Amino acid sequence: MLKLIKSWFHSDLAPKLKPGIGIECIKKSDKNFEWQSINNDPQFFIEGSTLSSGWYMVEIVLSHNQASIDSKLYVDYGNGFNEADSFFIPIKFGRITKRLIYFTSRTRALRFDPLESTGMFSVRHFHLVKLFPQFAKDRLSQRLANMHFKFRNINKSDVLKKINAEAREKSCTWQDIALNYYEKTFIKKRQTYDYSEWIEKKEIKNLHSCENFHNVTVDANHPLISIILPVYDTDIRLLRDCIESVIGQSYNNWQLCIADDSSRKKEVKECLESYQQQDNRIRVSFRTENGHISAASNSALSLVKGDYIALLDHDDVLASNALQRIVEAISQNPQALLFYSDEDKIDEYGERFDPHLKPGWNPDLLLSQNYICHLTVLKTGFINQIGGYRVGVEGSQDHDLLLRCMPHLDSSNVVHIPEILYHWRAISGSTAQESNAKGYAATAGLQAVSDYLKREKLSATAEPGTAPNSYRVRWSIPEPAPLVSLLVPTRDGIDILRPCVEAILCKTNYSNFELIILDNQSRCKETLQFLDEIRNTDSRVSVHRWDHPFNYSAINNYGVSLAKGEIIGLINNDIEPINVLWLTEMVSQAVRPEIGCVGAKLYYPNDTIQHAGVILGIGGVAGHSHKYFSRNEYGYFSRLHLVQNLSAVTAACLLLRKEVFEQVGGLDEKNLAVSFNDVDLCLKVREAGYRNLWTPYAELYHHESVSRGADNTLTKRRRAQKEAEYMRDRWGDQLDTDPAYNPNLTLVHEDFSLA
Repeated sequence: MLKLIKSWFHSDLAPKLKPGIGIECIKKSDKNFEWQSINNDPQFFIEGSTLSSGWYMVEIVLSHNQASIDSKLYVDYGNGFNEADSFFIPIKFGRITKRLIYFTSRTRALRFDPLESTGMFSVRHFHLVKLFPQFAKDRLSQRLANMHFKFRNINKSDVLKKINAEAREKSCTWQDIALNYYEKTFIKKRQTYDYSEWIEKKEIKNLHSCENFHNVTVDANHPLISIILPVYDTDIRLLRDCIESVIGQSYNNWQLCIADDSSRKKEVKECLESYQQQDNRIRVSFRTENGHISAASNSALSLVKGDYIALLDHDDVLASNALQRIVEAISQNPQALLFYSDEDKIDEYGERFDPHLKPGWNPDLLLSQNYICHLTVLKTGFINQIGGYRVGVEGSQDHDLLLRCMPHLDSSNVVHIPEILYHWRAISGSTAQESNAKGYAATAGLQAVSDYLKREKLSATAEPGTAPNSYRVRWSIPEPAPLVSLLVPTRDGIDILRPCVEAILCKTNYSNFELIILDNQSRCKETLQFLDEIRNTDSRVSVHRWDHPFNYSAINNYGVSLAKGEIIGLINNDIEPINVLWLTEMVSQAVRPEIGCVGAKLYYPNDTIQHAGVILGIGGVAGHSHKYFSRNEYGYFSRLHLVQNLSAVTAACLLLRKEVFEQVGGLDEKNLAVSFNDVDLCLKVREAGYRNLWTPYAELYHHESVSRGADNTLTKRRRAQKEAEYMRDRWGDQLDTDPAYNPNLTLVHEDFSLA
């Protein structure tokens, strides 16, 4: 019914675009792009853009040479163009982007700003479709039900009822409420732009409303927190700011243990002596010779009287309620050995920037980089048991300390506080000094990781990672190498199946695998001929018929029953390996006894990210990490280049041991025939006590959903909705609290932007 009354007006705007300021036409010799943006505010004016009020759908396809772009459509109702009358459109590279817009009155003119930077681009498709109100409301409520957190677990039909009720309560129109919510599902926030706004609007609110922590009365019965502070030739102004941030804590049962590492500056000693005299909670050890930061930290540790130890650098600043939050966490988690918080950076003018909103306990990420960093608080008895700081790894002494703690840590005794309690001072020195410092820290960090592997007698080696100050651990594969059974369901689609199969057979350095092709009712003669040829010419290949309606879970469960290998690989028929060691890397992770599902780094054919792990909660159930980022980008705090534990990974390319697959009951054939079965499998594996893992060192192309098509029919949409509802019922709050993510990050977009 809705499809029949979708629209009555359709206009192709691409031919009507007239370049204004900041746009130049590219010579016809360049076949890739039509236009060049020469400033940060390029503008097209749209001819013949006098349109009546009402609902419209904008459809745009842009190709470009940028990592990502955002467009805007401006409307002039008679008072010129302004931000209040504009519509934000985050562009999907090479794919159609759609969004609803509502013109409040007749338009006088339209302006289209294709991007917000210099660069080259082409407008491949730009349509404006006027919609009947009934269809517009349906699309709006569907998007809110899918993507807005406030409408989670609400049926599409009930979304407008809830909006109407809110409108009556606030004495405004339903459209005002609905459009405000709808707009928020499109705002792709940029942290460099809006962090200060986020601090003002949300941080204070978050600090007082965090459900996991409650205010406690500060008295002598609460634990003494000893803060260790190694000092050496610190800028006096910064040193005072650091110490004052401790004195100004809302929780006052603390001890500041300072070790001066034989500073050459006379004023440093005078400053420390002055503070020691002013406050009896401050104790200072003046070392007679410089022993570097590990030795100085141990000197500070010798002064400790508290139950817990907090680590502080000599020019950094604590948030005013940092210790209060730590004590609240201790009161709720008395068994915990390690507490850590989020952090940001602060410049010489006191401006805060670059917030690091961290995941929960993530052992494999800790091997890749010291993601924990600041603020770190450890139980005193535990740090004494470990033996304090180790001399010889200066520059990465905190990372080394955490790695020596790691054998004793797990998710039950590590607590992450998702609030920014620490401000890391970032003041640029000379380029040479910064370069030397980074090299010094990276070398020490690599030593720390290598020593950890040796101490734990793990069959692995460490080497520098592909991102700055990161590390790659290469895990060995047992001899003989285990047999891997790669399962590839398919139906016809010879144009994608042939390159997939041939690439796996030719671009896989790991030799001990079998390729099980599961033919789901292929009818194409060319496909059937190819299947006959490949199984007769390559002994690694077998073809098995699955003569039932498409059910991804059932097909793969059948494939597992045929598999001879001890490792199962779930592989889509639109996958193409890029690097020959992809399977070697994934097997090396999957054979680790503590690891469950292992996922790979997948790209669209245009070299943008399709999958870098799955984040729970995005879009209602789950979304892909860093989707549409360019291939060479580092991602959020380098996570596109780091092996890490994630809650889930996609089954487009997923490995796990057969015994683990069978232990959790395989894929859910009954409730998840098509969508989310991989997420459900990963959550069952995690529930069974294994860590799921994603590696950037297995790289493949993925022509997503080419074989089965998109969910673009009423039947498919109903099935997808039913599967999403099942996931919400089955996993509940776990979908909103992904430990590999952070509650301050968006559940609307897949780009790690602020919530």
